[in-house]
Amino acid sequence: MIKFSKENSKSVSREEMEQIYQKIKTPKKIGAVIKWQDNFTDSPTIFKYNGKFYMMFIAISKDCNISGYETHIAVSDDLKKWEYLSVIMKRNDLNRWDSKQCAGYTAFYDIKFENECRIEKHNDKFYIAYLAGNSDGYEPDPLFMGLAFTEDILDFGSVKRFSEPILTPFDNDIRPYENRTLYKSCMFKDPLNTTGHPFVNVYNAKDTDNRERIFMAVSDDCENWERYGETAILDLISDDADGIINGDPQIILIDDIYVMFFFRYRKDEPAFNTFACSKDLKNWTVWDGKPLIESENEWENVHAHKTWFIHSNGVNYHFYCAVNDNNERFIAVATSE
Repeated sequence: MIKFSKENSKSVSREEMEQIYQKIKTPKKIGAVIKWQDNFTDSPTIFKYNGKFYMMFIAISKDCNISGYETHIAVSDDLKKWEYLSVIMKRNDLNRWDSKQCAGYTAFYDIKFENECRIEKHNDKFYIAYLAGNSDGYEPDPLFMGLAFTEDILDFGSVKRFSEPILTPFDNDIRPYENRTLYKSCMFKDPLNTTGHPFVNVYNAKDTDNRERIFMAVSDDCENWERYGETAILDLISDDADGIINGDPQIILIDDIYVMFFFRYRKDEPAFNTFACSKDLKNWTVWDGKPLIESENEWENVHAHKTWFIHSNGVNYHFYCAVNDNNERFIAVATSE
């Protein structure tokens, strides 16, 4: 574990927070873009490559007891109409640590606001971070953090997984509150090199009380990771008796301000998407105004959460997971116009 001090940091002002909100807001909800009859679709991560947009997303049978996450991919020219392409990470019977759960997320996209999440190659490889486990069900504990790679991101059968997880809840350097399960990771190369390490990984993790906070790790080669900081970088749980989850972070860089999109879930309330800002990746100012995405319609009346944000041709697109009381969970989008 790499220790750091939160002292002498540059804070993000209220005026800057308001400016960021105005720049990233998406008030116009379009609705479903990936919705399947027999499966829940979830956790979109989108990147641009060779002039097209690609969405990695995960799916699980609605009969979760006999299923687990698998990773799929779709393509779009305009970020609104999506064509399904293929499954890229499947469950298997090898009895590995990642055989029954393989929920993949785009890794090492360009985080700059204006750069459309273009995917970046490192070590002559494209990488996919994934949530991994070896039990059937909906997010059964424990879950680990895996890394997969391919030399051709559009050769869907070429994805190879590392033989061991890169981070687990049982590592010797685990911090308070990440000792049960590790969830979605957001990996990127930091153009500002703020931590002194080129590669950064922010992710949510769960403790034995089933509450989730957001943590950080760093790497010098994008394959070997070390925890950064002695505790969570975003903890809105410890002082909130009804706080359950701060999760699924995504980082976008606007000038010199890191914007972390994430969702909040409090007991007996719908989950919603909001954001926090930082100039050092350690100290975060949380937006306290209107959520970026919240439950407003019947088709999203249980939760509206799990962000993927992308800015393209002057328009913001905020993809998220909509959940309703009709046993539907699917990927929807809202835009700035």
